[in-house]
Amino acid sequence: MAVSIQTKYGNVDISNEVIATIVGCAATDIYGIVGMASKNQLRDGFNTILKRENFAKGVVVRQTESGTIVDVYIIVGYGVKISEVCRNVQSKVKYNLETLLGAPTAHVNVYVQGVKILEED
Repeated sequence: MAVSIQTKYGNVDISNEVIATIVGCAATDIYGIVGMASKNQLRDGFNTILKRENFAKGVVVRQTESGTIVDVYIIVGYGVKISEVCRNVQSKVKYNLETLLGAPTAHVNVYVQGVKILEED
């Protein structure tokens, strides 16, 4: 199911793949996020960091009467405050969806799928 926006010129339908890409790009811009993780780790591999073209595997988008519900699966870096990183992801994803798409966002659920130790250069 896609987000449908009614304008005076007609309908605009935005697919869930587009929404997932917007969500993935917003989430990976946050400090402390190593990358996106797959929601199906057993099938796609444990702690596999998704590339930009596969962000849809790490995001679940559902439409309800109250707005869009988004589940984001992430991998965080070791040493960051996970609760703060998740709060930042929720805030930025909600802001991006509402400003870029004009779609009301009901919930942004963040699932931390792993912690990765960052190598020092």
